[in-house]
Parts: sequence; structure tokens; C-alpha cells
Amino acid sequence: MKTTTTIEILKATIGNPATRKLVRGMSKYCKKDGKNRIEVAVELYTGRRKNACLACKATEKIIAKVLKKGASAFGLTDEDELKKKFSDPYWAKGLSSTIRGIAEFGVRKPFTSGAPVQVVWDVTYACNLHCKHCYATAGKPWKDELTTDEAKHAIDIFDRAGVTVLAFSGGEPLVRPDIMQLMKYAADKGMYIAVATNGTLITKKKAKEMKEVGVQFAQISLDGIDAKTHDAFRGIKGAFDKTVEGIKNVVAEGFFVEISTTVTRYNYKQIPDIVQFSEDLGANWFMAYNFVPTGRGRDISEMDLSPDEREEALKMLWSELKSGRKINVLSTAPQFARVALQQEEGENEKVVPTHFYNPKFAGQLVNLAEFIGGCGAGRFYMSMRANGDLQPCVFFPLKVGNILKDDFEGLWKHNKVLQELRNKDLLHGCNTCDYRYYCGGCRARAYAYTGDYLAPDPGCVNNRKTYEKVIEEQK
Repeated sequence: MKTTTTIEILKATIGNPATRKLVRGMSKYCKKDGKNRIEVAVELYTGRRKNACLACKATEKIIAKVLKKGASAFGLTDEDELKKKFSDPYWAKGLSSTIRGIAEFGVRKPFTSGAPVQVVWDVTYACNLHCKHCYATAGKPWKDELTTDEAKHAIDIFDRAGVTVLAFSGGEPLVRPDIMQLMKYAADKGMYIAVATNGTLITKKKAKEMKEVGVQFAQISLDGIDAKTHDAFRGIKGAFDKTVEGIKNVVAEGFFVEISTTVTRYNYKQIPDIVQFSEDLGANWFMAYNFVPTGRGRDISEMDLSPDEREEALKMLWSELKSGRKINVLSTAPQFARVALQQEEGENEKVVPTHFYNPKFAGQLVNLAEFIGGCGAGRFYMSMRANGDLQPCVFFPLKVGNILKDDFEGLWKHNKVLQELRNKDLLHGCNTCDYRYYCGGCRARAYAYTGDYLAPDPGCVNNRKTYEKVIEEQK
């Protein structure tokens, strides 16, 4: 099916003005059924829920018609397959957010979800390591970190808004005394629960405990192929061995495991070896993180890759992805999609990397990747600090509100910063790039280097002048 046909399906079903107005009216929280009406409707449609209030039942009839017409737009061939896929609570929440996003914001490039698909939450800034590149300057807990009751209230707000994935981060989240209680509380609401950790505290017993409370995804940081490189980054001797042991323990418990590496001048040549090591350990994903000079990272900005070094690293990653490995290779660098498209010029079928997924597109369907988009800060994910302050992304220290003081759903819809981040045509320099909807540059890096989140990302080869200016100012 051609891209224009797929996009037209979305526009003709959910995206046409009449249906958008109708769905927006239905996108309200149902107190009786305890969820957003569209989410309840999806559960009714897939058979996961047997009964609901009259309003939710009426919503289900409309949503069912939309889904039947639009099944192919979601990459599914028939209605039974569609129902099977979205009977999972995680997929149901994601689908609900997709429908609400198109209803609220329209079929735009790139797509904006009806609620953050993912919220990354720094639950504490206490940490047992002292990493050179820590965006949170972690070490000791803040005095105003959310209490257990406040944290549960925040989870209630996320659930009501329709957040699909809740990732517990830090600091080191596993040092927070009530972390298991909070993760279970969120998992019981049907959210997909992830934890981002340094891995050093994950004993076999801790891995089992995490599994029991509903954690499904474990992201563990590994910043070198050996103890010398990793421990130098992490600031504690012996961290490498404990991290590797932690990885082995979560793999043994059947978690979906991502090994993440912050790519810098000190380790980017090790990428092929780290990918191979990650695969040998049994990880599902390898994620190459962009270095962003924020937090303690401001003190070591010389670690950052030059545009040409980043291009070399991304091509290295692309080679690893295309090598037929079992492990999936991803990157938070939005330029990865542009590199992939350029590397596969002329191919009938292309793999277009995104932050969370590497979908295959054939022919004109490649243009659907513009709909998925590059940098998702403020577009399909947000972050929250330990005191409840909300930001577009964990590497992007610009407060847009507070979970306890502001209307979270209202912020997502109307906040000026988030609205500007979603409009790639507003970007300075990048707005004329043919790849702006696939990429758009890392907005956190633009903000960290220039103080302007709409500025060019100095890490791109197309922005060498910006990079040279930044380097000159740092002297």
C-alpha cells in the first residue's frame, strides 16, 4: 500500500474534521469505568472488557468503525489480528493515545500523541555512583522529592491522562525505599513499566522482586567494553563487574533488556564491540545515547563528538543494525534516520530508525516515517524530576509545569514550549532540511549548547557552522 493511501486512511477516518470533533468530545475520563472513554472503548472492542457505561458503549461503536476501516494503517491485515494485538493493556493505551492524538492535533508531520506515550521519571537523585556525564548531577536525594502519597497521586494523573509507558529513572531508582511499591502501583493500572538503572544493585533476588511487581523493561547503562572505560565514566571502581552481573540477572528473569551506552569520544570506537557484548549477554536492544552537556556533563563537553565523528558513529551503528544481528540497534540521535535513508538510497525496502523502533518501509511508504518523526521531546514523551517538575525530556532542563500544581493534560495540549517543539517548520536552519520530519535534530542538545531549543543541533554534519561557533565560544 502506498503512503498516500495510508495517510489518507488516517485522514478519512480519525483525521477528518467531523470525526476529530466527535472523538475529542469522547476523549474524556469516565469516572464510572475508571479510564478514558476511548481506552474503555478499545477494551470493549477487543473483548478485554465485557461491560461499561452507556456512554463508553456508544464510544465503542464509533471506535470500532474507525478501527475496521483503518486496520491497514496500523500495519495489520485483518480485524481479528487487530483485536489480538490491542487486547494487551499496553497496546490498548498506545492505540487510545494515537486516536486521541489525531483527534486533538490532526494528521500532522510528525505525529503528536494524545498523551505522552512515555514519561521518564527521575524518582530520586540519590545514587551509588558518580558518573561524569550525569544529566541529573545525582548523588544525594533532593529535600523536596515526592513523598510516597504524592508519587502515587502523580501516577494516578498519568494513568488518567493515558500515559502508556512509565519509566522509573534517577539518580539510581533502586535506592529509593518505596520504589517497588510505586512500580507495582503503576503496573496495576495497566501501564508498561520500565526501569533505567546502572545495574549494580540488581542481584538475583532484586531481579525477581522487580519481576513480581510488574516491571517488564530494564534499561542498564554500559559505557565501555571493559572495566577501564566503564568505571572511568561511572566514577566507582568495580562498577563494570557489578553492572554486567546485573544484566545477566535481568536477562535470566526474562525482562526485555536494553543496554544503553552514552557515546562520546572516549568510547565511540568501541561501539561494534559493545554491541557484540550486549548480544552475547542476551540483551534485546542496544541503545546509543547522544551525549548532552547538561548536569555534570557541562564540565566535560570536550567529550562530545564532532559532527564528523557523530556521522562516523551513526554509520557504524547502521552497519551493526544491517549486519543481521539478533539484537536490535537504536539511537537517541535523530540523525540516525537521515543516515539510514542516505545509506539505503535506491533500495526498494528501507529500515528507518526511530527512537524506540526500527520499522521497515517499502517504496513510497518510507514517507510514513515522516509521520512517526525524529526527536520526540514534548511530542510523544516527557520527563518528570524528583520534585514533580515536568520537562520535555530528561536531558532538557526547562520546566514547563509541575505535576502537583498544574493541569497535566492541559499542559500537554496547550503549553507554548511543547507546541513549538512539535512544529519542525519553526526550527532554525533545520526547517529547510529535507529530513526535518524524519530527524529535526536533538532539541535538548540545541538548548544545552545555545539556550535556544529551536536552534540547530550542533552535532549534525549539516550544522558545521553552528558547531564551529559553539567551539569558539567555549575557548
